[in-house]
This record gives sequence, structure tokens and C-alpha cells, in this order.
Amino acid sequence: MDDHGRGPGPRPEGGGDVPPAGAPPGPLPYEGVWRFTAPAVDVSVPQARHAVRDLLARQGVPISDDLVQGLLLIVSELVTNAVRHAALLSPMLAVEVAVGAEWVRVSVEDNHPYRPTALEADHGQTGGRGLLLVREIAAEAGGVCDVEHTASGGKVIWAALPLKPTQA
Repeated sequence: MDDHGRGPGPRPEGGGDVPPAGAPPGPLPYEGVWRFTAPAVDVSVPQARHAVRDLLARQGVPISDDLVQGLLLIVSELVTNAVRHAALLSPMLAVEVAVGAEWVRVSVEDNHPYRPTALEADHGQTGGRGLLLVREIAAEAGGVCDVEHTASGGKVIWAALPLKPTQA
């Protein structure tokens, strides 16, 4: 079902369901939902990041460079976590990008049942803070992130950021 990027994910205040006065009805040209799968291997991390970057550019999403960089870092962290921690039980992962009129959401799904939590910074440890970083990037941009179980027993980790159109 194509919901034109207006799926069940979070929305900025006002919901974005009703077009503002004077706005054309219907989805904007860049709105939509795109999903791709990849093997849970190291090379999928940069491939996923490049695929998301290229998709945003190809669709003409009005997004600032800073927000793109934050979004790409989120994609890198989430795919890396799936590769490192879920590959044994989930040899494939899925990346989804949903773009609405006022927000962009990225998610990574795998079939591993473990639901991760954001760890606090342990300065003596390298790694282990990917989800904490994702939450910080999302919060700084005014967005949200969460982890949900899937019907198949796996999980999806997502982050939604408000679109702040670039000024022309």
C-alpha cells in the first residue's frame, strides 16, 4: 500500500494531514516511500548511505545539507548495528525511506528479536554508542526515534526528522 510518505510514523505538530490554505491538494512531487534490502555485511553500510543520499537528491527533497548529513549518519549507524549484532539470525536487512511534506523518516529492519537500548557513554569503551548517537542526532534536529517489534518477530529501528526546506 502506497501511503505517499504519510504512514504511521510521527509527524510535526499539526500532523501535516491537512494542506495549509492555498497549498495544492495531494502529495508533493518528492513524497513517497522507498524500501530496499541488502545483505547484513559490512559493504552494505556505505551502499545504504549512498542509496539514501542519491534517493533524496533524485526525488528533489527540499532538505538542508546539515539535515542530509545527520540522516546519513543515522543510516550508517543503524545499518552497522544490524550488520554487527543481527546478521547471525538475520542475513538480510531492509532500509526504508519515507518522505512526507514536512518530515523524512529512515528505518532499518532486521529479523533478530533483540531490542537494543541506547547505552550511556563509557569513555573506556570503543563502540556501543550507535543508538545513543542516533537519538542525539534526531533530538538535535527536532525529531524522534524508536525501536519497534515487527509481526515476524524482528525489529525496526527508525528516526524521523522534520524537513526544514532550504531557502532558494
